Amino acid sequence: MASESNEPVLGSLYHVEMTDHTWHMAEIIQKRENMDTKRMEYYVHYKEFNRRMDEWVGSERISLDEGPLEEAPKEDNLLDSLNGRERTVTRNIKRRHDEINHIQKTFDEMDPTTAALEKEHEALTKIKYIDKIHIGKYEIDTWYFSPYPEEYGKVPKLWICEYCLKYMQYEKTYVRHMSECSWRQPPGKEIYRKGNISMFELDGRDHKIYCQNLCLLAKLFLDHKTLFFDVEPFWFYVFTEVDREGCHIVGYFSKEKESIECNNVACILTLPPYQRKGYGKFLIAFSYELSKLEECVGSPEKPLSDLGKLSYRSYWTWVLLDILKNASGYVSIKDLSATTSISQDDVLSTLQALNMVKYWKGQHVICVTPKVVEEHMKSAQYRKPLLTVDTDFLRWAPPYKKLKTTKRH
Repeated sequence: MASESNEPVLGSLYHVEMTDHTWHMAEIIQKRENMDTKRMEYYVHYKEFNRRMDEWVGSERISLDEGPLEEAPKEDNLLDSLNGRERTVTRNIKRRHDEINHIQKTFDEMDPTTAALEKEHEALTKIKYIDKIHIGKYEIDTWYFSPYPEEYGKVPKLWICEYCLKYMQYEKTYVRHMSECSWRQPPGKEIYRKGNISMFELDGRDHKIYCQNLCLLAKLFLDHKTLFFDVEPFWFYVFTEVDREGCHIVGYFSKEKESIECNNVACILTLPPYQRKGYGKFLIAFSYELSKLEECVGSPEKPLSDLGKLSYRSYWTWVLLDILKNASGYVSIKDLSATTSISQDDVLSTLQALNMVKYWKGQHVICVTPKVVEEHMKSAQYRKPLLTVDTDFLRWAPPYKKLKTTKRH
């Protein structure tokens, strides 16, 4: 059916061409006039894809001749298309499948309070106005909404200094800033340097503006993290690659100074140009090395992003299998947790995903043989990190120990 209008209707579904030239059903969310081209653009959400694929497109990528579409009815069982089984999959198997493969729950599957919060979050962050950022030598497509101040948050492209993280609307402002900026590394204290890898520890209280800018930058690539402008209760650990020009930001993680839930990570991010290089797992491993020095177990704050879940599960799998392959005699979940600083819940969920735990006489028991461990180590789930933390190059002590040392003197 031909459309009676040459303009897409907000809230309606159309076939839209993605950047890979394939066509998919998408909802028209919003429209705007592009500041550079002066042409009308439309913000679309592809129904079959994660929100990070949402984007602004021109009308030439929207199939207007077909007119608005009716949404196809949903399958009764989401697993049918995933594993080809008949509709005999039980609710428990589906739940286990979703947990292992990190499939997000629908609003109907959430408790009312969680569903209400998720709906509010989705409404507030539905439209991503900033399409790209230019930082260092990279121009990066953004994934999600970030609450930059109004005059910056509605521009298609932001220019960001990779050293001080100041953000700018215009290239000429950026060029002038880069000729004047004296920063060549993050503020704070360098606590790790090996080769061209460097880590800096920042106190959110002492470096408030930098840490706020870091949170705004990170939110462009993180969906479910709440942005705190009150950065004072957090430590920030910034990961950089070092060359003659300076320390180039790769990623970071933050952690609460006082965490009731014993979280050793609040937010964690590797910027897209540096992903798939082992840097994400390095950040995860680094957080656990700090936990070991603090003599406590930790866990990342939930919910994690989909990429974060995959990275953590892969890291936990590697760490636990690496211990179990050399284990002799009885090993408990508590023992593994104490050795690795990984929380007992995370140890248990990882071993359950590997089918290495049984519930016997009221408790979870690790059931493993050298052959089972060997088989898992040959699988795709077991991936040795490309980059590991060499603790000989770590110069750090827990803050409370630093304070105790100071008092003695």
